[in-house]
Amino acid sequence: MSNEPERIAKFLARAGVASRREVERMIAAGRIHLNGEVLTTPAVKVTDADKIDVDKKPAPVKQQARFWRYYKPVGLVTTERDEKGRKTIFEDLPEDMPRVMSVGRLDINSEGLLLLTNDGELKRKLELPSTGWLRKYRVRVNGNPTDEMLEPLRRGAVIDREAFKPMQITLDRQQGSNAWLTVGLREGKYREIRRAMDFVGLRVNRLIRVSYGPFQLEDLTPSQAVEIRAKTLRDQLGIDTVTPHKPEETTERPARANFKKTPRPNAGRPNSGRTNTTKPNSGRPNAGRPKRR
Repeated sequence: MSNEPERIAKFLARAGVASRREVERMIAAGRIHLNGEVLTTPAVKVTDADKIDVDKKPAPVKQQARFWRYYKPVGLVTTERDEKGRKTIFEDLPEDMPRVMSVGRLDINSEGLLLLTNDGELKRKLELPSTGWLRKYRVRVNGNPTDEMLEPLRRGAVIDREAFKPMQITLDRQQGSNAWLTVGLREGKYREIRRAMDFVGLRVNRLIRVSYGPFQLEDLTPSQAVEIRAKTLRDQLGIDTVTPHKPEETTERPARANFKKTPRPNAGRPNSGRTNTTKPNSGRPNAGRPKRR
């Protein structure tokens, strides 16, 4: 057991209950009991020796930090519960996955890479603007964009009285009445790319996130989740932990989209910052074979 006291919101976030802010809301709603009493303030510290109940059930035990890459399909919302009754990503995840939270969000009409974790404290840190991780998207727009048209977004623009930071935008190719762009952001305002493209007269009709910081969508298919290697977590996040499951264990469901007539989501993506998710000896058919003498 840990003898180091921790604020209860941080303690439960690390146990994967919810983010710190959400835990504080749960305390205000009277949903958390500490040692048999309803907790009324988050300003308390706890250890593993304390008895904590969430919604009248024992709080989960703190686990080793684990992360997954997940391909969010179009049509799902990135919330645990949806007041409109729409299907959430958590209903789409395999049943054998532990309780997880998403790092950031993608709106219902967007698809691509979401990071999932069982550690609410790490989720919070990775979402902070100070982390400064670049997020890249493949964006299909209806129209004929030019560099001159996109320049205001590259410089940074004020849209609906809200300041948007400069975007990295590359015009990849024109395909009939549509064009493909690669867009890089370091912040995550609500529907930021769609609003920005509307601002310059372009309409987004497909949006795929292909990377989040050093983590890549790679060859994931819709609804597929792949656990990130423990070594990668140590290298990229400084997490000194060994996942209790086989690294790069894949859990997937049948793909729900056909990409035959559309470019691969990671097409045109630079190689900088990518993680090592390739198979051993990929592209080296003779690697590992003993030399003949």
